[in-house]
Amino acid sequence: MNDETSVVLIGVGQAVQHDIDPSRARGPVDLMMDAARSAGLDSGLGPAVLAKLDTVAIVDIFAWQPGNAARLLADAVGARPRREIVSTLGGNTPQACINYLAREIGAGRCGFALMGGANVVGSMMKARAAGVRLAWPSGGEGSAERFGDDKQGSSDYENTHALYLPAHIYPLFENALRARRGLSPQAHNMRIGAMFEEFTKVASRNPYAWFPVERSAQEIATASDSNRFVAFPYTKYMNAVMAVDQAAVVLLTSVAEARRLGVPEERWVYFWGGGEASENPWYVSERPRLDRCPAMRFACTQALARAGITVEAVDLFDFYSCFPVAVELGCEGLGLAEDDPRGLTVTGGLPYFGGPGNNYTTHAIAAMAERLRLRPGAKGLVTANGWYLTKHAAGVYASAPKPSPSVTIADPPPAEASHCEGPVRLVREPQGAAVIESYTVVYAREGHPETGIVVGRLESGERFLAHTPQEPAILEEMVTNEAVGRRGSVRASSPVNLFTPE
Repeated sequence: MNDETSVVLIGVGQAVQHDIDPSRARGPVDLMMDAARSAGLDSGLGPAVLAKLDTVAIVDIFAWQPGNAARLLADAVGARPRREIVSTLGGNTPQACINYLAREIGAGRCGFALMGGANVVGSMMKARAAGVRLAWPSGGEGSAERFGDDKQGSSDYENTHALYLPAHIYPLFENALRARRGLSPQAHNMRIGAMFEEFTKVASRNPYAWFPVERSAQEIATASDSNRFVAFPYTKYMNAVMAVDQAAVVLLTSVAEARRLGVPEERWVYFWGGGEASENPWYVSERPRLDRCPAMRFACTQALARAGITVEAVDLFDFYSCFPVAVELGCEGLGLAEDDPRGLTVTGGLPYFGGPGNNYTTHAIAAMAERLRLRPGAKGLVTANGWYLTKHAAGVYASAPKPSPSVTIADPPPAEASHCEGPVRLVREPQGAAVIESYTVVYAREGHPETGIVVGRLESGERFLAHTPQEPAILEEMVTNEAVGRRGSVRASSPVNLFTPE
């Protein structure tokens, strides 16, 4: 890639729709159109520039599955692209798609692209509750290219044991990490609260944030009537907020095309390099360590290597923050403190800014571009995560061109992207003495503990999944005191295995 084919973002746009009557709510195409027009204005050329798009790529919108979302948006903004792309499910896909489009632009297979998406779960849920039928378009002519890995995130064994919701799976990583760090549940939750307090400060200043409210560490970490536990150790304020209406779009092209279009150079934000990796083994129950995420580290170090910089040279970060552990492991993988003075988010994060439904990272990239324009020579790192710390992507952006577009640092070895030990052997019908490797306690909406879920090991070292008895005393003990390493016995049962602590 030379100077002329270097990739630049030339316009970014976001849209948000707060608490509106679902019968009057703007649908996903309308919200993306609003964001796209804002991106056109942001480029300095106005919305008319969208007619010149030759590629439209849409991140999967899981609450809405039309025939061809890319064609619907293209029609709405007056574009006739020769390439239409729709991604698979996954929060990693916005950054992964930018990485892909950058390669396509560098190779001359793409000239001027729009990448974006929306989350409309808020309107969808309100409409369902009110009995309102949403008149969202379902068509879109033609067949779009499919981008990304569409493998399911959880196995049948995991699904049977209620391990398919992110809110139930991410606590397994968090509790394993806490146990490795040797902190009490109470001390660890306050540490998480302190980290996320800084996120709320950023969200409180973001005009596109769903919850622009600053909260204290104590408020975030402490269960209350308004902040119940969802699945231990996470309170509601530690969970990504799903029921939002938001959209974001970025416009990208080559330096040569940006000049031809007449985009002012002060609008350019340079893409310096990207990285991607998937966890191996894929399924959570088969991973040898639940307290580490080598694929995330690999994606980040690969992006930095391709950008030709080290993490010390990064001025701004946005770590994917669906749950605290994604940020903690991201920091750990790069050797960063969780209170790094550079900050860990430019949006405010998924629990406070919003944006799940696969498109959060488009908002992060848009916010990063806006921040970088204000800091000549600054560089930013954005990370993205799909499924359950499963699929990862990262990108480095800057407000100035690379000193030399060809300068990179050697890629990390591919082996770093996977666990060297290989998959753990699972036992579907376990029997005998066992120990808890990680766990969570799922809470009812009324605020009481309801289900204990255990990832455990037999004396043979084989792993199993199980639930605990639904006895309040057992569940309360697992929340109050460290349960990782606790011994007991397991027996096969139907529909789920049963682990009983000693």
